[in-house]
Amino acid sequence: MSFLLLSFTVSLLSTLAVLRSSDRHGGLSADSEITGPQKFHNHPVPRVGGVGVLLAVFAGTLLAQFTRPALSESLWLLLASALPAFLGGLAEDLTKKVSASQRLIAAVISAGLAVWLLEAVVRHTAIPGVDPLIRLEPFAIALTLLVVTGVSNSVNIIDGFNGLASMCVLIMLMALAYVALQVQDRLVLTAALIAAGAVLGFFVWNFPGGLIFLGDGGAYLLGFMVAELGVMLIVRNAAVSPLFPLLMCAYPIFETLFSMYRRKVLKGVASSQPDGIHMHTLVHRRLVRQMIRETATNRLTARNSMTSPYLWLLCSLSVIPAVLWWQNTAVLTGFLALFMVSYVVLYWRIVRFRVPKWLLPNR
Repeated sequence: MSFLLLSFTVSLLSTLAVLRSSDRHGGLSADSEITGPQKFHNHPVPRVGGVGVLLAVFAGTLLAQFTRPALSESLWLLLASALPAFLGGLAEDLTKKVSASQRLIAAVISAGLAVWLLEAVVRHTAIPGVDPLIRLEPFAIALTLLVVTGVSNSVNIIDGFNGLASMCVLIMLMALAYVALQVQDRLVLTAALIAAGAVLGFFVWNFPGGLIFLGDGGAYLLGFMVAELGVMLIVRNAAVSPLFPLLMCAYPIFETLFSMYRRKVLKGVASSQPDGIHMHTLVHRRLVRQMIRETATNRLTARNSMTSPYLWLLCSLSVIPAVLWWQNTAVLTGFLALFMVSYVVLYWRIVRFRVPKWLLPNR
């Protein structure tokens, strides 16, 4: 618990320091573009919340150096591996000139470093047709790079409203911590608690007021941490089903895959082309606006924040069964299929203005 408390405190205070000094660095750090399909704030906001998160993870790792020396080397290597993904995202936050492909390359470098430094390579997936391939080292490494990079990017995809990505990540990190505790994996448990405290400290300033954003740096950093800890957990513990981290991350992963399908297949545009019909933007436009119709500045912020709990619930609907049946691949497979079908049905009902009545506010 000391790791959680320390990283929370460092994140809370360092993020406050970033906020209090924003008048000096806002020209670089603020998200001053308030129009566009994925913009839902009404004034420039610092988008470098990932700095406080990184400092908190560093502080937690430093504490481990003195209190858990047997774990500290692996924690330092994990932090070192995360740096390219974080720096690639931070460069975009500061310059607004780093392309999506360049950020993905940075995430691939982070994933590659983790393969090299931590020797965490996926060897078993329980997915028909995949396991025979990954018996060969190049395929196993390629799959691991794809998984870690994909999850890192998917957290950035869902980072659209106050508290949305950070709370979803917090839920997933606590799930990782719980399962790590069950299998007595002190490394993954410690790393998950450090990251969870770092997210929580940021969350205080991000929700509900939206005083600071994670930015690409923070989103890629947290996405990498969730993905890599998931890989490490199943690599280090045969008792954990390889589908546990997949179901745990089902919301951001499926949101990303479904968005790519919509753009590339249905709309015929580049899969990286931003649009305004993600699940979270639809929830905002079709549900939350029904509750808060006023356009005053404070009501716009309330709309933004009230969107996130809907998606926290959606995220939890995959995380809860993943935690309850983390050993049972058959059950996890069933819940994964159920989640994907439910997501698609709910998405198409909302996009076609047929929102389920139980989601609508009382008249």
